Amino acid sequence: MERWNGWGDDTVSMDLPPQGSDLLRELIGKGTTKMDCPLEEMLSRIPAARLPRHRLISTDAKERLIHAHGQSLPDWIALRGGTLRRFPDGVAFPDTLDDVQELLKFAEKHKIIIIPYGGGTNVLGHLQVPEDKRSVLVLSLKRLNRLIELDSYNLLATFEAGVRGPDLEAQLRAKGFTLGHFPQSFEYSSLGGWVVTRSSGQQSMYYGRIDQVFAGGEVLTPRGAMRFPTFPASAAGPDLRHLLLGSEGRMGVLTRATLKIFPLPEMDDIYGVFFPNWDYAVEAVRTLAGMHLPLSMIRLSNPMETITNLALTGHEKQVVLLKRYLRLRRIPEDGACMCLIGFIGSRRLATSGRSGSLSVIRGHKGVVIGKSMGESWKKNRFRIPYLRNTLWDMGYAVETLETAVTWDKVTSTVQAIEKAVKDGLEPWNEKVHVFTHLSRLYSTGSSIYTSFIFRLADTPEETLARWKVLKEAASCVIIEAGGTISHQHGVGIDHKPYLEAEKGSVGIGILKQLFAHIDPDKRMNPTKLI
Repeated sequence: MERWNGWGDDTVSMDLPPQGSDLLRELIGKGTTKMDCPLEEMLSRIPAARLPRHRLISTDAKERLIHAHGQSLPDWIALRGGTLRRFPDGVAFPDTLDDVQELLKFAEKHKIIIIPYGGGTNVLGHLQVPEDKRSVLVLSLKRLNRLIELDSYNLLATFEAGVRGPDLEAQLRAKGFTLGHFPQSFEYSSLGGWVVTRSSGQQSMYYGRIDQVFAGGEVLTPRGAMRFPTFPASAAGPDLRHLLLGSEGRMGVLTRATLKIFPLPEMDDIYGVFFPNWDYAVEAVRTLAGMHLPLSMIRLSNPMETITNLALTGHEKQVVLLKRYLRLRRIPEDGACMCLIGFIGSRRLATSGRSGSLSVIRGHKGVVIGKSMGESWKKNRFRIPYLRNTLWDMGYAVETLETAVTWDKVTSTVQAIEKAVKDGLEPWNEKVHVFTHLSRLYSTGSSIYTSFIFRLADTPEETLARWKVLKEAASCVIIEAGGTISHQHGVGIDHKPYLEAEKGSVGIGILKQLFAHIDPDKRMNPTKLI
């Protein structure tokens, strides 16, 4: 069963090794554990539902609580601290397309706000219940999870939008195919959520982002059904699929999606590499990104993230041996940068790509460790979010933020973001542990993914206030640096104040007109995005 106030399956946990605990105590101090708000107390605060009865709608208090939030840090603070104040009036569970249409007509008749719900993994307030006098219905798509058609000849697959990552992949792999879309939320996020937030998977360097594999589908809007035919390519005016991509539920309910799929690769290996410093590392991965080799991913950690990752492995003896070996290879412990590089495709092409990559790596003083580090990462890559539960229980809050910039801005932007976050809590005499990696690389630039950890305050209100200071400081730095406010997480509530700096007033005006045309009564997930 999924946790009601945390991440993932409540039978799964991830321990923090002693080295990790020691590192946090040394850098930011010992955390102070807080008492969580009990489930029974939270349920007692949920007001009576304001919805007329309907066969597909549940007004159960726990269902309303579960569907009142996502996985953002403000969501966590509100759930754990007992300060969540707004809840949907009901949750609908349609089984068919006809059910969705029936629910939309019901909502129109009774002037009900609709919030589409996929896997609930969003981290930017996409599911926050708006302050509104109207009743709110969350429309869960979890039962719309079927494979409609697999077209192996044209390499296309059509799924209902509520299918979650593992179920989607299992159905494709049974036929010898893959979508290859693996965000860190893969186990719990849904296809529809990926599309409407323009998601990016960990191996998108080879398979592409979701906006590159979304070939068509259907969305039910307050104006009626909007269908996106599947073409290999088209020059018939603007591509209307891109109105839906990143629309975050403002256009309607995505019911099905057709995707480009891939035959399972013969080879899919990930190698560990260490560079002596950040400058050599960045130049190496920039060169690799521009060579268009058959690489699935490049993930480059800066020195502090490298130190943190090694402390989190829990394999102290192996880490000692690794550091000894790296010293022999002239990789200094204090400046080393760990990198994971994936080689994928047919065995012949992947092997050729590996040969070309290793030449570049060695030319930038990199040391190849081998596949063991990559295998370990693949084994645990979807378990890392469970550390949020562990760290919270130890008195620490964890947050992430991300952007993308061109190569000439990468290093300066990383430094500016980390400084803004690291210094952000000085008025409270508190320290912040900050570290960064480059995770999705392109020939023109790279995404930047920064994580930070700080101690929980005495009250949830104070913890939230500190988060707001850190979030605003980092967001302002990103805008000033010329980065996108979001490379892969979307906009939701948390990034909304910074979107106009990227889109411009004309662009925001176009989006407002679009949503006003499709949803004149502002009933589809209002207050999000713009």
